[in-house]
Amino acid sequence: MWTEQASGSGTRRRRERSPEEELHTAQDGWWQMTFRALRTLLLFSIILGLSLLLWGYVFQGCGPSPCKTSVCQDLLDLYLASGNTSVAPCTDFFSFACGNINRTGSPFQALAEENKRRVRRILETPGSWRLAPGEEKAFEFYNSCMNMSAIEAAGASPFRQVIEELGGWSIFGNWTPLDFNQTLSLLMSQYGHFPFFRAYLKPLPTPPYLPVIQIDQPELDVLLKQKQEPNYAQILREYLSYLNRLVTLLGGDPTKVGNDASYSLFINSQLNQFLRPGEQQQAQGKVFEMVTIDQLQRVAPAIDWLSCLQATFAPMSLSPSYCVAVHDLEYLKNMSQLIEKDLMKHRDFLQSHIIFGLVKTLSPALDSQFQEAHRSLSQKVGELTGRPPMPVHPRWMTCVEKTEAFFEPTLATLFIKETFKPSTHSAAMELFTTIKDTFISHLHTVPWMDRETRAEAQDRLTQLQVKMGPSEWALKPDPARQEYDDVQLGPSFLQTFLSCIRSRQARVIQGFLQPFSSHRWQVLPWGLKASYSIPDHVMVFPAGLLQPPFFHPGYPRAVNFGAAGSIMARELLHIFDQLLLPGGCPACDTRDLQKALLCLERLYAALPSPKGTSFNVSRTLLEDAADAGALAIALKAYKKRLVLFRGETILPNLDLSPRQLFFRSYAQVMCRDPSTQDPQDIRSPPTLRVHGPLSDSPAFTRHFRCPQGALLNPPSRCQLW
Repeated sequence: MWTEQASGSGTRRRRERSPEEELHTAQDGWWQMTFRALRTLLLFSIILGLSLLLWGYVFQGCGPSPCKTSVCQDLLDLYLASGNTSVAPCTDFFSFACGNINRTGSPFQALAEENKRRVRRILETPGSWRLAPGEEKAFEFYNSCMNMSAIEAAGASPFRQVIEELGGWSIFGNWTPLDFNQTLSLLMSQYGHFPFFRAYLKPLPTPPYLPVIQIDQPELDVLLKQKQEPNYAQILREYLSYLNRLVTLLGGDPTKVGNDASYSLFINSQLNQFLRPGEQQQAQGKVFEMVTIDQLQRVAPAIDWLSCLQATFAPMSLSPSYCVAVHDLEYLKNMSQLIEKDLMKHRDFLQSHIIFGLVKTLSPALDSQFQEAHRSLSQKVGELTGRPPMPVHPRWMTCVEKTEAFFEPTLATLFIKETFKPSTHSAAMELFTTIKDTFISHLHTVPWMDRETRAEAQDRLTQLQVKMGPSEWALKPDPARQEYDDVQLGPSFLQTFLSCIRSRQARVIQGFLQPFSSHRWQVLPWGLKASYSIPDHVMVFPAGLLQPPFFHPGYPRAVNFGAAGSIMARELLHIFDQLLLPGGCPACDTRDLQKALLCLERLYAALPSPKGTSFNVSRTLLEDAADAGALAIALKAYKKRLVLFRGETILPNLDLSPRQLFFRSYAQVMCRDPSTQDPQDIRSPPTLRVHGPLSDSPAFTRHFRCPQGALLNPPSRCQLW
């Protein structure tokens, strides 16, 4: 029933409800509230369920899936061949990962050989490439190098012609002695041979990093130090036999060479006594010193330094006031006195010594009997001294190495096209960026680093440039540099070889005569060593390194982060080596820093060294610190990547989780025979490079469930980086 009620000048109508209607309305409201509550609860449940499902999908998935591609199968075969899974990983992870390394060889060595095979395939398929004018000479050189029948047919005649150009040889009976410094100039400039010292162009390792002529110790053929070699007399007999063999191969009378050979051995032995190890130079703070050519002339007057260097580095304009970098002035002084003392009495013997050394330099272009004679000497001396003999390379490998050296601009470009696809470049840049960003964020956890130093370190990392794979010179080579107009092919392979030596030297000099530009130094694309240019603040990871078994876009992320990622992190850490040296970080907490360094020394000292090896913990400390820090940063970056991206894969039939595969891949980088460790190596033996960082990683202990007391689960750990 509707009623009307007055309200001012207007009226409004109101409908009165019955009790039954009001009860029904109340019930509707209760049901609506209940429905809304249930709907909210259902929505919340759906959201929660989806969140849990998403969490499981992203973080857990259905478990990692096996990678069954061909590249993963090849990697699996390598891991199965090199590892020894019967060894407990918490006790000896090096043997677990590398126990059969004597059979399989070092992964670095295997990769270096594979890169040479890639270059070989390029050189043996010239029709597959679009070549600029003149570049076909690289392929012609390689073919000539491989034509051993023609080289052996020529015999020693091409080298005897070289001897005539040097004034002849008394053993041949046709010697017209040239001035000693004239001979030395010819050796250095025309034949690439440096019998008493080395001279080369290279930027200085300290500010202002300008290119300069550097004078260094020679690379002597046989190291003869009488008091340090228990089989010294036998070594002398083997070397005399080798020199007699050379004379026979050259067509001379070996019965006339006795005094000449003995004098050559005397020169070799004396020069060895003058050599100073590189680490001794560093310990004395004299890696090099700058002197003028005139000052050098006064210290070592037996050498006409201005004429010899001018001939070698023409068209550079040198003068007595030109400064050169000398790495061991005392050696040059002693070498000069030796030559002065014996030059007047034994000029013919000195000529023999020079010719014997020149045979070794030019042996790749000579009859294979010359190379076989030197390999035999190396093997016998190795047996007498306990040193590893010179490796025996197949002919194709020697020819690839020489073609790489002489025709580097052409082969660098072709190698990049063959091996470093855009997808590889993108994946490698993505990996490096993750490693670098993780390192930047990781710096705030470094306990000994003060706020200002941390900010400076973060800025340096942020501003760092990286060249992944090729440098600009390899991608866009100068066409004029590739014409090789100065390379003359033939008539003998030795003459071709010498022409290439001179052409390469001319290119190097022309490059240094150009206005100084950033990043002018070059990293060979088939090389395996990452490099950092201090003046340019540029880091280069060559294409040859970013290859299986260290990196591939199709690998499980655990492999790429454990292998290539740890290599990248190690190079980044080396940028800050100076901070770890005494006085290198005055504002840092020195007490905390020294405590962490001492902790790391003790950690490594507590680990057993491989039999037959010894190392100085204090000498390897910077490398040990980089190894331990690299593993921690690479692992942190890997975890970060897993959070952002789903779908991790593993290697089938290896019975390793993704985290375990990460550690396995880290160790694989270090796999090599510990007995091949160079006593002068500034890095720890490979077993310690594996066990040191792993024993400092709580994550390794957790993922391999290492019990208390196991070698790689020590009671305490360090935190340096």
